Amino acid sequence: MANPHESALHYPFGDALPATGTTLEVAPGVRWLRMPLPFALDHINLWLLRDRLDGVDGWSVVDCGVTSDATRAAWEQVFATQLQGLPVLRVIVTHMHPDHIGLAHWLCERWSTAGVPGASAGVGDCRLWISATDWNAARISSQSTTGFGGDAAARFFARHGLTDPDSLAKVRARSNYYASMVPAVPQRFRRLMDGMALDIGGRAWTCIAGYGHAPEHIALHCAELGVLISGDMVLPRISTNVSVIDLEPEADPLPLYLRSLDRLRALPAGTLVLPSHGKPFRGLHERIAQLHAHHDERFAEVLAACAAAPRSAAELIPVLFKRPLDLHQTTFAIGEAIAHAHALANQGRLRPVPAADGVLRWATAG
Repeated sequence: MANPHESALHYPFGDALPATGTTLEVAPGVRWLRMPLPFALDHINLWLLRDRLDGVDGWSVVDCGVTSDATRAAWEQVFATQLQGLPVLRVIVTHMHPDHIGLAHWLCERWSTAGVPGASAGVGDCRLWISATDWNAARISSQSTTGFGGDAAARFFARHGLTDPDSLAKVRARSNYYASMVPAVPQRFRRLMDGMALDIGGRAWTCIAGYGHAPEHIALHCAELGVLISGDMVLPRISTNVSVIDLEPEADPLPLYLRSLDRLRALPAGTLVLPSHGKPFRGLHERIAQLHAHHDERFAEVLAACAAAPRSAAELIPVLFKRPLDLHQTTFAIGEAIAHAHALANQGRLRPVPAADGVLRWATAG
């Protein structure tokens, strides 16, 4: 969703963007960098936090980028020019999606004592910090095709109306889709939990768990700086993808996501939001209201479409998305259409209508 009310948000850095391999300071001790992504959504924002851990000065990294030669090269440029000669002490990951955790294994290995040329013994291990749920989900996904490609995903999408043989063949062929971007996950980690306060560079950063987009997404709020690293939970120009996948085919993630958004209303309205995609902005409460309004509009559109005739999730894509989508976007769109249908069904407003062609459709209840 392109944000139709973007003028209600304030972008304190204007159109400034950090060039690949460089950083911009957005708050004391907080630096913004961007890495390329091989998708229509072509970038991810990552963050460097000035830190001191176990008596050693350095940096904490928040999120990693996908595994690719281009991302590694960009990180090496950052290491050479942006760290003031200091090491990376820990890698904090908001959630298990490939653009966030993809290079965590490499970063942790690169900056553990054995991987730092001339490092003192005091540097120790560079550990991954992540929620236990997302660490486990990433470990499973990096060793499995389920939920991201292969036969199980193709059957799931076909059940929900993706019947184009070429598209289904491409989904089946994505048997290493997640693993191609996350080939490994660190075998050890430090667990992040809701309400936990991390001491990062002498400032407290509080973990805020969110649900619906990922199993246990962790955002980070620093009250002293008035900064929220929102990950994918709050984005300024697009709505966060909230999908049902074949791993949990009866899931109802959208109410979880909306309730998670509402928890963020407790933060000050003037909070500087550092999102994973788009530009840093102020206007958190306004953006939360916009996202609620967006989903209310989509619920109404789905109900109207299903009142006219039973619709599969694939048939709801043009109702929810007004632009052409590639296959990568289409699979996310089907998952999001199912999420809207499940939320309405659990409210008693839609009912499933199995059909002879094996495709599940939805009709209005009553």
